[in-house]
Amino acid sequence: MSRLPPVSDSGAVLVTGASSGIGVEFARKFARRGYRVILVARRANRLRALADSLGGLARVLPTDLADPAERATLPDQVAALGLTVDILVNNAGLSNLGPVARSNPEDELRLVEVDVAAVVDLCSRFVPGMVSRGRGAVLNVASVGAFGPVPWQASYGAAKAFVLSYTEAMREELRGTGVAASTVCPGPVHTGFGEAAGIPDEEAEKLLPKFLWVEPDAVAKSAIDKLDRGRSVIVPGAPNRAAALLNRLAPRRVLLPLLARHHPGRHKT
Repeated sequence: MSRLPPVSDSGAVLVTGASSGIGVEFARKFARRGYRVILVARRANRLRALADSLGGLARVLPTDLADPAERATLPDQVAALGLTVDILVNNAGLSNLGPVARSNPEDELRLVEVDVAAVVDLCSRFVPGMVSRGRGAVLNVASVGAFGPVPWQASYGAAKAFVLSYTEAMREELRGTGVAASTVCPGPVHTGFGEAAGIPDEEAEKLLPKFLWVEPDAVAKSAIDKLDRGRSVIVPGAPNRAAALLNRLAPRRVLLPLLARHHPGRHKT
């Protein structure tokens, strides 16, 4: 049985972080399934270019998700479009690189706003409507880093662990409501995300095995297909599933020094 709500004239998929990477692929794949999509990110020009490529199915709402006041306007903006959010994809995220001892407080708190607070905020604003309508789905994007601490990216790993825990708890609360919830936890992906954090893909590829890397379109396809089938936690790629299991089960005293030695961020400090 499909867990995704049916395509309708008024229902839409809201995708955050839709200006690049996996967010672009989520928007494309939902549009191919016939869904209307609402594109949310800061870079308006990129959103408009993507919307143009998707034809009349896409709407653009440029928003800085690190700003609580801007986030709070989204339900009214969606309503003004004559749409309701039937599927919420919390894909936006950012990471900081380096040790906590040399971290920038403003950068760290911006990460918490985008990776944690925005997820909670948008779920709190849009899930009640899904429940009242008896249909809907939430797909929150975490990381294989959600399964354990990440030295040199401490705030990022902790934020993604929050997203995983939060979504699993919400999923149980939503049982029997007609609303599905899943978390997708990708490993390394060619998106430019790492470059924004200070690790260009070409550098990370020298330190992370090639078999761990997954392309953005494959992540989006796996996430949507398995959300539709009711999977709770989605880890694209067999090697990354093995890494996630190791991260969960291995003793911290053994695993953390190993992760710290081989993390690409160590070479940036």
